[in-house]
Amino acid sequence: MALAFQRPVGRPATASRPASRRAPALRIVSAAATAPAPSPSSSASSVPASKLIDGKGIADTIRSEIAAEVAQLKAKHNLTPGLAVVLVGARKDSETYVRSKKKACAEVGFDSYGTDLPADVSEEELLKVVAAYNADPRVHGILVQLPLPKHISEKRILDAISIEKDVDGFHPLNIGALAMRGRDPLFVPCTPKGCIELLERLKVPISGRTACVIGRSNIVGMPAALLLQRRDATVTMVHSKTPDAAKICGEADIVIAACGVAEMVKGDWIKPGAVVIDVGINAKDDPTAKKGYRLVGDVDFEAAGARASLITPVPGGVGPMTIAMLLQNTLESARRAAKH
Repeated sequence: MALAFQRPVGRPATASRPASRRAPALRIVSAAATAPAPSPSSSASSVPASKLIDGKGIADTIRSEIAAEVAQLKAKHNLTPGLAVVLVGARKDSETYVRSKKKACAEVGFDSYGTDLPADVSEEELLKVVAAYNADPRVHGILVQLPLPKHISEKRILDAISIEKDVDGFHPLNIGALAMRGRDPLFVPCTPKGCIELLERLKVPISGRTACVIGRSNIVGMPAALLLQRRDATVTMVHSKTPDAAKICGEADIVIAACGVAEMVKGDWIKPGAVVIDVGINAKDDPTAKKGYRLVGDVDFEAAGARASLITPVPGGVGPMTIAMLLQNTLESARRAAKH
C-alpha cells in the first residue's frame, strides 16, 4: 500500500522545521475517525509498563549529567555555557516554548540570553541581533524561535547563525558532514539525536539490524536515517510515495515514526519484538478528556505496543529528549570554546 500522508493543520514538531526551534503546532484529529482510547500514560493502558520507554526519566538523567559537567567547566575554566533565544512576535505557543528552554537552562546551570522583538521588526534588524550573538563570546548556542512573520526569510535568518553556534544542527555544512563517511558534524539535530540516544541508553542493538524511518523531513526523518546508517543499520525511508509501506515497516527491527499524521502507523505495521520510537505529537478530539482532546503520536500506541518489545509513549517519550539534546549540544559548544 502507498502512504496517504495528510497535510496537518499548522506545522507539527515533525514537519518542515526544527522541533527545538519551532513551537509545536498540534494537529486536531476528529474523534469520529476512531473511538477515544485511554492515554498511554494512564493505568488503563493495555501496554505493559515494562515495554514503555521512559523518555522523561532518561532526559532527567541526561540533565543531571549536564549539570555536573557544567559545574566542572565553571570550576576548571571559569566558563558558563550560554544559550541565546530570539523571539519575534507574541505567539502564545512560541512564548511557552521559549520559557521552557530558559527554565531548562537554569536547571543545569547555563546562562540564558533572550531578545524579544515585535512582529513587525525588519529582517535587517533581526539579522543584526543574530550577528551580535554570533560575536558574543558568552553565547555558545543561538536559536531563532520559529515560525517567523511572513515578511522575514527564515532561510536567510537561520543561515546567518554561525555554524559554531548552530546548536540545532541544521546548517548545511553540519548536515553535509553527517551524510559523509569520515566526517563529523559540529552538531547533530536535536530530535533525531534524542531518538538514537534513547536506543543507545537502553542498549538496543543497532548495528546489523534493519530500521524503517517513516517520514523524510530535514528535521527528523533524513538525519535519523543518517544516524542509523552511521551505526551500521540497514535503513529504509518510507514516505508518501512509498508502495507497500506497511510491508516494509513490518520487516524492521527498529521503527522511527516522524510523519506528522496522527496514529497512521498501525499495529500490523509492527514486527513482533520491534522497537518503536514515535516522534509525532498530535491533538486528537476526546470528549472524555478535560481539555476536550488528548495527545497521540504518529503510531497507534495500543495496537503497536501489543507487538513491540519497546515503545515510546506520547507524551513522555521523545519530547523531553529534544530539549535535553539541545542542552547537550550547547554544552559541547562551550567545551570547544574552553579549548581555544
